[in-house]
Amino acid sequence: MRQRIAMVTGAGSGIGRAAALALSEAGWAVVLAGRRRDALEETAALAPEDGRTLVVPTDVTDENSVGSLFVETRRVFGRLDLLFNNAGANAPAIPFEELSLAQWNAVVAVNLTGAFLCARAAFRLMKEQVPRGGRIINNGSISAHAPRPFSAPYTATKHAITGLTKSLALDGRAYDIACGQIDIGNAATPMTERMANGVPQADGRVAAEPRMDVADVGAAIAHMASLPLEANILFMTIMATKMPFVGRG
Repeated sequence: MRQRIAMVTGAGSGIGRAAALALSEAGWAVVLAGRRRDALEETAALAPEDGRTLVVPTDVTDENSVGSLFVETRRVFGRLDLLFNNAGANAPAIPFEELSLAQWNAVVAVNLTGAFLCARAAFRLMKEQVPRGGRIINNGSISAHAPRPFSAPYTATKHAITGLTKSLALDGRAYDIACGQIDIGNAATPMTERMANGVPQADGRVAAEPRMDVADVGAAIAHMASLPLEANILFMTIMATKMPFVGRG
């Protein structure tokens, strides 16, 4: 059997790194995309010794940079079987009326436009390659279902990702392209360390929240990726069991 080729954006840390390592351990060759070469190379160094990785520094908000990412992927591997659209950004947790247009646009550029640019390039390649098809997994967020205080840009873009996921799942049917979404709650990464000390709650309190091992998120993504193209997990929610999401917290 031929080796399957995956691409992970935002692969230099956190969820992207966990997903890339889980896929590598499952036998995938993995294209590591992200802004910082040094962080991507750290991820590559953590992969299994027999794992195959390709480091491609990329700015997902730049059309030419994304184009170069896919040109290099095609040059080295000839195809792409999986795109994990993971790169993301957030704005400062400040009152909505204090958000600047620049802060809003920065989140939209990474979370939404970046996902669009990568998915569009993946669609083009997956339609042309032989055998045809592939899978796209978008990183959504449970914040789109239950937003945190002062999170309008992030929450709005993650709502939009859900619409993108549904549209890609529909438009990809004719070309054997499956699309699903994973919504993640409180994975233990450097970005969520503040939760151990307390984060604002909907009722105005500040409370610590439980987190889960980010490796379990990587395993969930690898499971979604392992399915044959005849099957698709359209939406998966993986969360710290005791985090305040369902009910009143």
